[in-house]
Amino acid sequence: MITTLMIRNGSRIKDALLQLEETERRTLFVVDGEERLIGTLTDGDIRRWILAEGSLDGTVESICNTMPCLTTAGYDLEQIKTTMLEKRIGCIPVVNGKREIIEVLLWENVFGEVQAGRQLTPIRLPVVIMAGGKGTRLDPFTKILPKPLIPLGDKTVIETIIDSFVVCGVDKFYISVNYKSKIIKSYFEELGPAYTIEYIYEDKPLGTAGSLRYLSGKIDTPLIVTNCDVIIKADYSDVVKHHLTNDNDITLVASLKNYNIPYGVCEVENGGILSRIREKPEYNFLVNTGLYVVKPETLSFIPENEFFHFTHLIEKVKESGGKVGIYPVSEKSWIDVGEWAEYKKALDTLHLNF
Repeated sequence: MITTLMIRNGSRIKDALLQLEETERRTLFVVDGEERLIGTLTDGDIRRWILAEGSLDGTVESICNTMPCLTTAGYDLEQIKTTMLEKRIGCIPVVNGKREIIEVLLWENVFGEVQAGRQLTPIRLPVVIMAGGKGTRLDPFTKILPKPLIPLGDKTVIETIIDSFVVCGVDKFYISVNYKSKIIKSYFEELGPAYTIEYIYEDKPLGTAGSLRYLSGKIDTPLIVTNCDVIIKADYSDVVKHHLTNDNDITLVASLKNYNIPYGVCEVENGGILSRIREKPEYNFLVNTGLYVVKPETLSFIPENEFFHFTHLIEKVKESGGKVGIYPVSEKSWIDVGEWAEYKKALDTLHLNF
């Protein structure tokens, strides 16, 4: 366990991100060649680095916390519990006199329960699920079922999305519907969930944001808006905190995407002269996942009963001098089920059978 949480100094930040995904932990311990602790590196550290336009090819020691919370043998368990609760951290390294890590105190071992601290922080904001599309990329399933009711294991896609918010204290959902809306409504009537659902009916397709106009003036808190074909494995309370702290009008959750070109890429100049060949270059992009946190005032930019995409809303907000921020998540934190290839990947990611 200890070695999987350690990363050697000189490693790339990109490698740390992948290791965090594989361990499904929030923290790595940066060590030197003698495996002595240099500092800690969290997913939040990497997120702030990305937002500061830092390169993922940078080294982990350049952004790690070199004054981490640690302890030594003979520690006071009650003090460790207090520290974990106050600082909201899930693991504390135990080091010897040479600063070598001899043990890692994990939340589940200290408290006897799986760490859920940040993920279970109540947010209690309304969530809008845009579920009016036809889902033609999932034909022939969607010729019979609406896309939100496509199965993922023993649940539907939309249930899986809703459940990820319910554990954060959300109990109010708006579902924007058009295509096969009666089937969606009947499904939830039969399900009889504990949370509340209000439907926004589109008489005609209104794009990815048009139906949100219905909520203008009816909500006085920020709202979370998500597509019905994306599952985001993120700390929603931290997303909302980021939105509020930065006073964003819209916060867009973006997934880091890495692309490797398996060839030598030719760079040309002066009308056809080869400048250089870049062997198997890598490119990193931040991709819109379809999950947003929105100030209620921004809904007034949406025209009534007109086709209007969320990208149009972002443009309107920016044109008016508003602030649109980004909350980056890792590639594995974004599960897209909107087309067959991605749907099959989602089944593998969630360890489900079809």
